[in-house]
Amino acid sequence: MPTTGIELAGVSFGYPGRPVFEGLTLRLPPAAVTALTGPNGSGKSTLLGLVAGLHAPSSGKVTGVTEVAYVPQHSLVGDALPITVRDAVAMGRWARRGAWRPLTRRDRLVVADCLELLDITDLARRRLGALSGGQRQRALVAQGLAQGAPVLLLDEPSAGIDAPARERIAAAIGEQARRGVTVLHATHDPADADRADYRLALTGARPLAGRLRVIRSAR
Repeated sequence: MPTTGIELAGVSFGYPGRPVFEGLTLRLPPAAVTALTGPNGSGKSTLLGLVAGLHAPSSGKVTGVTEVAYVPQHSLVGDALPITVRDAVAMGRWARRGAWRPLTRRDRLVVADCLELLDITDLARRRLGALSGGQRQRALVAQGLAQGAPVLLLDEPSAGIDAPARERIAAAIGEQARRGVTVLHATHDPADADRADYRLALTGARPLAGRLRVIRSAR
């Protein structure tokens, strides 16, 4: 599943009365994990939204993006929804199958693979709302992986969870890059940033302008 590098060329974007980026230019390396770092309010979620197509630039363009799987910081899947972990991960296949259509054998194999990658196969029949925070987050990352998109975006996937869950999520997204997926994930965790192939640092300046460098990790 090789992808080309994602490029932002002269991108400007802001909210009413609050510019975020002006003339931003950068290129994300393909088939690699890039950690997006920076303080709260530095524009990490906004940048992910621009790459995901959730925000339209006021000027400039984003290229190299085809299909995108986006795992937000706060899931829209409520705890009250009576679905199992397997059901939640299978929802990731809706982008290809359409909602409520029966899963194919291929879909079921993808779901099983994602459950295994996140080490939650034994939780497959558990209700999503009954999981611990780390277990739930692993299930939601597995849902993102199940989409099978060539670009995977994650907004602080390891925030507020225990060390084993962080390790498993890091291993899973690393495996995606080895399979040819371009991964960009926002993080406050120095260990997560160190594991990545590349690092992209936002300074928190308002507005952030010009060319932004993606640095190869020293590991």
